[in-house]
Amino acid sequence: MPVAFRSRSTILGTALAVALAGGIASAPAFAAASGNAIDIPYTQFTLPNGLTVIVHEDHKAPIVAVNLWYHVGSKDEPAGRSGFAHLYEHLMFQASENHKGEFFTPFEQAGATDQNGTTNNDRTNFFENVPTTALDMALWMESDRMGHLLGGIDQAALDEQRGVVQNEKREGENQPYGQLEEVQAHALYPVGHPYHHTVIGSMNDLDAASLEDVKTWFRTWYGPNNAVLVLAGDIDAKTAKEKVAKYFGDIPAGPSMAQPKVDVAPLAQAGRTVLKDKVPQPLVQRVWNVAQAGTREADELDLFAQVLGGAADSRLDRRLVHEDKLADSVSTYNSSSQLSSNFAVTAMVKQGVDPAKVEAIIDEELQRLLKDGPTADELAQAKTVYRARFIRGIERIGGFGGKADILAGCEIYEGNPGCFRDTLATVADATPAQIRDIGRKWLGHPSHTFVVMPGKRTALAEEPSVKAAAMVLPPVDPKYTTEPSSVDRSKGVPAVTAFPELKFPALQRATLANGSTLILAERHEIPVVQMSYEFKGGYASDPHGKLGTASFAMGMLDEGAGDLDSLAFKGKAESLGAQVGAGASLDGANAYLSALKENLVPSLQLFSTMLQQPRFDQKDIDRVKAQRIAGIAQEKAQPQTAALRVLPPLLFGDEHPYGVPFTGSGTESQVAALTRDDLVAYQHAWLRPENATLIVVGDTTLKDIVPLLDRTLGGWKGEGAADAAPAIPEVARPQQPRVFLIDQPGAVQANIFAGELVPSAKDPGAVKFGIANDVLGGLFSARLNMNLREDKHWAYGAYSFVPGAVGQRPWLAFAPVQIDKTAESLKEMQREIGDYATGAKPASAEEVQKAVDDDIRGQPGAYETANAVMNTIGGIVRYDRPDDWVTRRNTEVEALTPEQVNAAARTLDGKALTWVVVGDLSKIEAGIRALDIGPVQVIDADGKPVQPAK
Repeated sequence: MPVAFRSRSTILGTALAVALAGGIASAPAFAAASGNAIDIPYTQFTLPNGLTVIVHEDHKAPIVAVNLWYHVGSKDEPAGRSGFAHLYEHLMFQASENHKGEFFTPFEQAGATDQNGTTNNDRTNFFENVPTTALDMALWMESDRMGHLLGGIDQAALDEQRGVVQNEKREGENQPYGQLEEVQAHALYPVGHPYHHTVIGSMNDLDAASLEDVKTWFRTWYGPNNAVLVLAGDIDAKTAKEKVAKYFGDIPAGPSMAQPKVDVAPLAQAGRTVLKDKVPQPLVQRVWNVAQAGTREADELDLFAQVLGGAADSRLDRRLVHEDKLADSVSTYNSSSQLSSNFAVTAMVKQGVDPAKVEAIIDEELQRLLKDGPTADELAQAKTVYRARFIRGIERIGGFGGKADILAGCEIYEGNPGCFRDTLATVADATPAQIRDIGRKWLGHPSHTFVVMPGKRTALAEEPSVKAAAMVLPPVDPKYTTEPSSVDRSKGVPAVTAFPELKFPALQRATLANGSTLILAERHEIPVVQMSYEFKGGYASDPHGKLGTASFAMGMLDEGAGDLDSLAFKGKAESLGAQVGAGASLDGANAYLSALKENLVPSLQLFSTMLQQPRFDQKDIDRVKAQRIAGIAQEKAQPQTAALRVLPPLLFGDEHPYGVPFTGSGTESQVAALTRDDLVAYQHAWLRPENATLIVVGDTTLKDIVPLLDRTLGGWKGEGAADAAPAIPEVARPQQPRVFLIDQPGAVQANIFAGELVPSAKDPGAVKFGIANDVLGGLFSARLNMNLREDKHWAYGAYSFVPGAVGQRPWLAFAPVQIDKTAESLKEMQREIGDYATGAKPASAEEVQKAVDDDIRGQPGAYETANAVMNTIGGIVRYDRPDDWVTRRNTEVEALTPEQVNAAARTLDGKALTWVVVGDLSKIEAGIRALDIGPVQVIDADGKPVQPAK
């Protein structure tokens, strides 16, 4: 899928932002429980050309979700054309006949949010949230690529996106356990089954694709009669019908293509596949082929999965993680698809444990559940969790899992946009006997067990591409007709000239009886109340030689409190439909609660117990310590987190409070040495109500919430003397570029990082620098991505980001690139950064305006959820900003000039960068050294120098 740069929330960026920023680890908003009606009202109509349109009204924000699903996925690819559906997802983000630039450009200028596209076995979708005033632009763009794409696709476009997709494939395979997906597809489904190959396809089939092949593929599948368009948000049915007819009505229908027949393909016999990979611990996964999506049986299997291994206190968690301590984690899920689903149990086996022991217990617990079925309490909890997940998703109108996604999926898979109602009814009505029986029916079939063991990875053989049969298209059904269009596409994309203003909720303040400051932002759209208690401390406060203390101590808070041990505490939270927990960041820590309004009192009581009476039981400390040490090993095995672990000491120095792994997890030896006294000492020093701030966002008022908080938390007092926040000294930049290499033998990609220290998030120039960063690497159409992805197609994505910190903070540029283009990519990154920082290639007025527009115009959509509001308030607290910070910041951004942005860009110094490259040194080291950027040092995953082999 194309990288969604608008929100700047890639997995890597999000992880780093969570680690360093003020709004830390807040739980997503959700609701669950009986008594509240759950629904997504909608209107449906069909254009004469067959386009199905679904409209849902939600006027809480001046934005509209545009979500377009095509009923084509990898299941529809014949032999020799694997990967075509996913390739076309990428091609459809290119130019069309009437829009010659990048597809993202008009959306960035309009402030679109949650924009992306995805492909799976069964369908391809494209989605974006746009300001209400930009709906015409969005519909013009979507209709232009549906009805007017082929003239925009040439050989250069095909070659470019083929290269991007192949780098996406390499990026996935380059991860630990990254070969498993392809191996599973081959093992679970026989040759000829539509699910026998992966969505991303084979390199050979992608290489063999001709321009005429891909054009024929488009003519086959992307007509309006094979699509569903959902408009959700600040829109009504009458307006929707007029606009959709205007932009889509003249597009001719395509052929009526038959969908493959359902073929669950239950395994005829048990199977076993063992792989070796450069991984820190074994993985065991057992998979069954089970009932397809859209069936009552699939819904019931979801509940079975939740009871078996989906809950924090599930049967498998209790046995494997808590009692026998054979696994660091276990999960169970039912992944539903159109033709067949996969029920899977996955366990990360502890180092030194025979995976066969884990497999035996999985089977033992499974057979016990199949024999007796779930208890009434287990099933009630599973139902609550299921309902909670649903409501959590429908707080959002668009994006992954939002209301538009649910409506489109129901229509595509079941021909009924309201199918979610049937699912909710099935879940609500399920009995223990039904869940037992559905498990017996499907999990009584043979399964296939996959085991990934530590060892030397063997590259998967690429099957040769077969000559694909000629595609013979059936005639278009004469029932489909078109309507005349009033749109003159020669005039280009409709201009967006008006934009809704952001209405950030007012911040109300009070002082609680325990001395904490309360900040409330009311949000009454869903019956949920969220809280985040913000404390000082964080990774920077970790004592010397005891890295990981803050993260470990905060992570222990929900491992039992008061009279409840770890399992009982987690079970209590899930039974209330609440999320309770705690975490740390670079400059602080927080404890969070997300509660149903109807269960707010007992949920808050649980939260209060966690804060005031954490148990720190030694048995749980021992278990969590082992999990954290295993997690550190996993971080070292992941190329991105491996770099993020070593960069801070390289940038700040080992003795600096920020010279710690950005993950906050510490090191194996130091975490192993931590004692209960160390963790309790952190709790006493930093987890205290005085000088803390409790942020509340949700369905409550100051009048209601203050008395409730005072009753539950009013008597809480800190123990002993509070520690002072650690001093954060300034660090000088290096006098020349430095290059550090980490060997990852067998890697098919290299992960390139460039890092440099820039002023604090509290610096007066921080806002200007943020926009300057957007020009270089913060947007999809920023310079780094346009160069390495769109121009050179050496990377799946390339970007830069600058997270928050009280002291100096790291600016990072990042690109995972194909291994044979490592040196060339590093050179291009160096040139782009240097030219921008020195003014040799300053930001143009157009680039600055694009970044400003994207920032300001996207905010009504960016603050759609309570969690987004809470994170911004967290930053206000962490960085001592005024309550009207959002307004002040926006005023500054709107007034920015190219001269100011270019002055801010000079914050960077291309001659003082610290480079970290993770890859197969046998393939990349010589090329990097030949660049002669600066001193080159090989280091290990702990940042220690590696002596050259003699």
